[in-house]
Amino acid sequence: MLKEIAIADAYGAGFEFSSIEKVKAHNNLSVYSTHDLYGFIAKYTDDTQMTIAISELLLSDDKFSRELIADKFVDCFKRDKRKGYSKGFYALLCSVRTGSELLLKIKPNSDRNGAAMRSVPIGFLKNKEQVIELATMQAKVTHDTAVAIKSSCAIALASHFAINKHGKLSELKAFLQSEGYADWNFDWNKEVSILAYDTVSAVFSCLLKHNNLKDLLRSSVALCGDTDSVASIAVGLACCFSEYEQNLPLNLIEDLDEPDYGICFLNTLEKQLHKKFNSLNF
Repeated sequence: MLKEIAIADAYGAGFEFSSIEKVKAHNNLSVYSTHDLYGFIAKYTDDTQMTIAISELLLSDDKFSRELIADKFVDCFKRDKRKGYSKGFYALLCSVRTGSELLLKIKPNSDRNGAAMRSVPIGFLKNKEQVIELATMQAKVTHDTAVAIKSSCAIALASHFAINKHGKLSELKAFLQSEGYADWNFDWNKEVSILAYDTVSAVFSCLLKHNNLKDLLRSSVALCGDTDSVASIAVGLACCFSEYEQNLPLNLIEDLDEPDYGICFLNTLEKQLHKKFNSLNF
């Protein structure tokens, strides 16, 4: 799950808000593309880094709290500063030293997709109420709005459904409806903005149309817009469903340019999650 999220994020980042012409010409999974704004290539963004923060939080024995979550966000950023965050949030993370400082300075009134993009690992929690509690709590740290909180819960519940209930992809929409988290456009087919509603709609639409990671990754990017967020969330969720073929190209795995917090680190982190939550066979 985690390495696939990172690969999808890094691949999608090369097309983030790029022209339709660039996407049509190069979205073939053969190589990573250069990010139009930041100029990096084969590197993941805040989507993966904050997913790592949530994963490490899940491995902690401390009681979940807003302060603990904020501390983890700051710690992960400080040890490995990277582009991809919004300009304002990047500057804020650079200016604070602790999670407490972050909570004091942040204005968490965003309805963007930041809370949803890091929620996939929350599905490891076995208790559904805990899933909703943590998904809500972590959203409120940065995105304390109704739609952002709902987006975080929907993504976390989707992975929980696959990991712990061993649910089928064809049953996912009905499950979300039964839980009151299906207020999305499941037929999304246009460019994706950074808004939570748009992103989660695109994620579920792409996820339900395919059965293998290659096609899912290509279709997530083909929509254009916030391609890295759609791709990383959708691929992360797909990895939770046993029926999804895990066929990401070997070249994308080998060429990911992350020497410190790359494939080996992510594989180890995921093994620790499986061990803690006894989900080796999900």
